[in-house]
Amino acid sequence: MLVVGNSLYLRGIMSIKSELDYYYNLYHRPDFIAKDPILLPHRFSKKEDIEIIGFFVALIAWGQRVSIIKSGERLIELFHQSPHDFIVNHSDKDLKSCLTFVHRTFNGNDLLSLIAYLKYLYTEKKGLEGAFAEGLTKSSKTVESALIRFREGFEKSEFALQRTLKHIASPAKGSACKRLNMYLRWMVRQDDKGIDFGIWKSISPAQLICPLDVHVLNQAAALGLIKEGKGDWKTALELSHQLRKCDPKDPVKYDFALFGKGVNESS
Repeated sequence: MLVVGNSLYLRGIMSIKSELDYYYNLYHRPDFIAKDPILLPHRFSKKEDIEIIGFFVALIAWGQRVSIIKSGERLIELFHQSPHDFIVNHSDKDLKSCLTFVHRTFNGNDLLSLIAYLKYLYTEKKGLEGAFAEGLTKSSKTVESALIRFREGFEKSEFALQRTLKHIASPAKGSACKRLNMYLRWMVRQDDKGIDFGIWKSISPAQLICPLDVHVLNQAAALGLIKEGKGDWKTALELSHQLRKCDPKDPVKYDFALFGKGVNESS
């Protein structure tokens, strides 16, 4: 018996899996793309373009989806419709234009800081995929160490601004890392409906952690998958552990079920 809020739940995991599978099949559809920020990286075919614009769009993914998409389109304009080429070949004039960018608390200085770091990653390292995968070992059951290592790599670089660090979450700080986990889902998860890209092969979908937003938290608590709706790393691990019981190879596919059910029931 699991106590969640004021309700009691006495349910087997197979019963929960059946309900999750129903909502996954209901909301995991190609038309999901049109109203979600993931539509922006879908405008590109080159791996580096997809992962770069996906990274920036994921970092600004808070607030209304319409606003996020509008700001993401502005980023694509600033990147001259070619994110990878811009990152490695931009001019000082290009950077000056980027200073005008603002999305909530993410501003032009944050953008310049991350552009400089990504240029370093793509010209001297193995790009974004390599930067995340570097933190993993053969014994890594989740992407926790990858997220920690990515944040540490940026923080220790000469390109990091103190104000920009708050936009790169880390489990070491207790954060649920919602936006970065969403980004990793986009890049890593193999998707038979063509929503997530599955272009990163050095991280397994089984290692992914479910992104936590208010909809996912509420639905997970209502189903009895988590003990309380607290949006921290501990809860993200707890939820993902339960989802692996439903699908060990692709646990975060149920992000579609929980998010979709939450959005549609609250609208």
